[in-house]
Order: sequence, then structure tokens, then C-alpha cells
Amino acid sequence: MPDVHVLVNDFVVKLRKRKIEGSKATAKQTAELLRSVISQQRMPHVNQAGALIDAIKMVGEQLIAANPVELAVGNIVRRVLHIIREEDLSLATAAIGGLNLSAESDEDDGVDRDDHPVLSAAAVAAAARSTLRPPSLQALLEDVPNPATVPRSSSSGGDSEGKSKSADKTSKSWKLKHNVIEAVNELIQDISTCHEQIAEQAVEHIHQNEVILTLGNSRTVMEFLCAAKEKKRSFRVFVAEGAPRYQGHVLAKELVARGLQTTVITDSAIFAMISRVNMVHEPTYFLVIVGAHAVMANGGVIAPIGLNMVALAAKRHAVPFVVLAGIHKLCPLYPHNPEVLLNELKSPSDLLDFGEFSDCMDFGSGAGSHLLHVVNPAFDYVPPKLVNLFITDTGGHNPSYMYRLIADYYSAVDLVVQRRPAS
Repeated sequence: MPDVHVLVNDFVVKLRKRKIEGSKATAKQTAELLRSVISQQRMPHVNQAGALIDAIKMVGEQLIAANPVELAVGNIVRRVLHIIREEDLSLATAAIGGLNLSAESDEDDGVDRDDHPVLSAAAVAAAARSTLRPPSLQALLEDVPNPATVPRSSSSGGDSEGKSKSADKTSKSWKLKHNVIEAVNELIQDISTCHEQIAEQAVEHIHQNEVILTLGNSRTVMEFLCAAKEKKRSFRVFVAEGAPRYQGHVLAKELVARGLQTTVITDSAIFAMISRVNMVHEPTYFLVIVGAHAVMANGGVIAPIGLNMVALAAKRHAVPFVVLAGIHKLCPLYPHNPEVLLNELKSPSDLLDFGEFSDCMDFGSGAGSHLLHVVNPAFDYVPPKLVNLFITDTGGHNPSYMYRLIADYYSAVDLVVQRRPAS
């Protein structure tokens, strides 16, 4: 396999040069890189989880620093750290359960337990507390057995030594690294299929003769609308063009190629079109469906530029505002001044040709200072009060529920406050 340092450096360069388009591709490649880091990590005999966590943190800091605005990178790093802690806790819980039941026989028989994996003190302490707790509601719903209540068979006589050796071999094969890699593989699979999981819910939210408004070009939105079309839903789509990059033109062409009735409008016509559709197409229902760059812990949305205007128009005319977002876009950070800290400025050439700047220079001052400044931000921040519903891989959720959903995927120890950049 390629050296992990080479892989990390290559990925850091891609992030810095913005060579990876989209949060899904970024999240998937980040997870695949961290899987390589874990697979090549040399495991000590003591505190294996600590070694993995330190390795992932060291790589994660480099990746996040390379492109701080692409929040999917930090999301996946924190997800993998959470996976390591959960798997370590699971092994510790199982080990404590086995030791409690076999302590007497081990002392009598003088069994050597040096081959048992050495678990972190934090995991052992947490496992000891978890054995006293009843199974969680999620475990009951998913029919997951509680490790503390799993019955363990005991043996006596001549078979005890053979079974003990067999158990030791099973224990050796069930390593922390193997468990973590399997869990990361499941994470990668979830990222790969997030569009399909969200699209399956389209029929529940798009009804006959509905009018859908969206902005820009979102792959998730396109798959969502096409899935409803395949289920024989008849509806019309209005696409705001998403200046200055005009990604809405790309989406409109793809929707027309899939057989959907599509109308392209300018971004400045959004308020007018929402009020007009409500008047002309009654009693047809109007719905705004958009994608997201990231979903923050408070239910706010980092979205392509212009979507805050769409959300305000929807709120003004009582039109439901629905956000589609894969689980990898759920960010555990609370936004602080997100319009600045979680934004980046694109090239001014999206608005003006470079040749036009020569007419806007003040050469009389001698310094040649610009009289014209071009600001081209990439993202908007949509506060949670403007969002009616989130549709994720796991179903529909209200904005107020997002922090609970996020808590299921991240460890509290890895949650940090968004820092203000150095001036």
C-alpha cells in the first residue's frame, strides 16, 4: 500500500486547491483516507484506542486546516473518533462481563490472561458504568442485545482448557482495529448511498400537481425530484439560476432531460414568482426544496449563496422550506458569525472580466488603488427559524431535533467551538 504520509499530503493539496467538488465526494474521500491511516497504524499492546485516536487527530488537524470551510472534513474526522471510542467501549463492556463471570474459575485454574487485549482505562470505567444501566430505547427498537445481559455458557472438566484456548483465539481475532475498519466501511457505504436513501422519501413529500421551487444545482435535489417523477407524480419545477455561477442552468437541463416540466427564473424574481404561483395556481401546493452545504448543531444551514433570500420569501408567503442533507453534512458545531467564519470568497471573475478592472483604477494617486471592489461570497446562512423540515438518510426531522440527531453520531469530547480566524 502507498505510504500513509504520501496519501495525507496528496489529499491536503487537493483540499487546499479546491480540487474536490461537493461535500459528498469530500466526505467519502476523507473517510477512505482515515481508513488507510487506521489500517497502517501500528497498534501497541497497551491503550490501542488511544493510539488510534492520536493518529486520527493528528491527520484530522491537517485536513481541517487545509480547507476549514469544507465542514464535511471535520464531520468525518469526528465521526471516526466517535467510532473508535464506541468500539473500545464495546470491547471493554464485553471484557468486563466475561471477567465478572469467570473470575473464580480463572483464580482456581490459574489461567493466564496476558493474551487478553489491553483496554483503555476510560473505556473500562465507562463499560463498568454501562453494565449497570438498562438497555437504551434505540437498542430495544433495533433488537440489539445489551452486553451486560448476554448469557455466557460455562464449561467444566476436560473441555474447559480447550474452550478457554478457543475463546482466547476468538478474542485475539476480534481486534479493535478490525472493528473500527468495519465501522468505517459502513460509514463509507452510508455516504455513497445517501442520495438514494433521501430520494426514497420523495413520494411522501411531493404530491400531485405541486409546484417546487429550488435554487442552484444540487445532486440530492435532482435525485429527489426524479424519484418522485418515477413514481408517477406530476409536478412543475421552478429553478432559480443561482448567479453568478448559474448552476441552476445545469440543473434545469438535467431535469428536462429526465422529463420534468421546468421553468428557469432569475434570482431577483423569487419573491415575485412565489406570490404569483400562490395566486395563479390555487389550490395547487407550493414547496421549496433545496440542498445544503452543512447543517449546524442549532438547526441552521450553511447553503449556497442566495438561499437565505429564498427562505425569507418562503416564510413571507407561508411556503414550506425543506432542506435535503445527508448525514455526513450534520456538523456538531454551533455557528458563530457564520456569514464570515464559515464562508469563502470566490474569484471576482465570476462577476467581471479582469480586463474591465483597468477602467476602475485610480492612477492619479500614484498608488493605483482600486475604486471598485468585487465581493463574491460562496455561502449563505439560513437560521433554523426559516426551515420547516430536514430530510436526511434517516427520515424527516424538525430543526429543533437536529442537535439530538447529531449527538448520536459524535462524541462530546470532540465538539469544539468555532474559533474566530486570526486577524
